[in-house]
Amino acid sequence: MRVLQGRLIKAGQAEGVALVSPEPVGFFGMIDAETGIVTEAGHPLEGESVVGRVLVFPTGKGSTVGSYSLYRLAKAGLAPVAIINLESEPIVAVGAIISEIPMVDHVDIEQIRSGDLVTIDGTQVIIDS
Repeated sequence: MRVLQGRLIKAGQAEGVALVSPEPVGFFGMIDAETGIVTEAGHPLEGESVVGRVLVFPTGKGSTVGSYSLYRLAKAGLAPVAIINLESEPIVAVGAIISEIPMVDHVDIEQIRSGDLVTIDGTQVIIDS
């Protein structure tokens, strides 16, 4: 077990299996709103589902509609259970806040691998490999 500290973006507790991207993630046009599957061609997570996962990525990208897109996923039960970033940006932060998805940033995301069991508890990120 490893414990990392982050900066709080949206308070909360969540646990899930990590899905880690080495590249930025955008919620508008990159993730299918009907399935929660990453559809962006050539993205490292293409074909993966974000549903119920702890989504880990360096930073966000894309349109301000991304905040609402994340909210839409949450309302449909298709969102990640938590988000961890190296450096948050406003689009993803607002989306997490309005969707009530726990989120932290300033985390050394290279310490987390897809498939790890990750728990977020406030600013703590607990990793069980």
